[in-house]
Amino acid sequence: MSDAAIKLSGLVRFVAEDCPDDKPDYDRFRQVMMSLGIDLEALSSGAYVIKSMRYTEKYKENRQINCKLAHEKFGKEGNVIPGLLIPK
Repeated sequence: MSDAAIKLSGLVRFVAEDCPDDKPDYDRFRQVMMSLGIDLEALSSGAYVIKSMRYTEKYKENRQINCKLAHEKFGKEGNVIPGLLIPK
């Protein structure tokens, strides 16, 4: 399992729980993970989910900045994975 996929999972959880303006587009998230060859069941259990939750907690340390960065990178016009996040 790639660390990038685990980080992205943690970011999606963070946005869902903590960002006031955006929420994850879970269909887009599944598409991205499938294109990377990631097994979503494996990602949501065991050691992987624990690592992912650690990333979520790390993002929460600076909510305002990390919500802004997440929007810039993953929002509708995102420069990393556009459309992963959508407006609430």
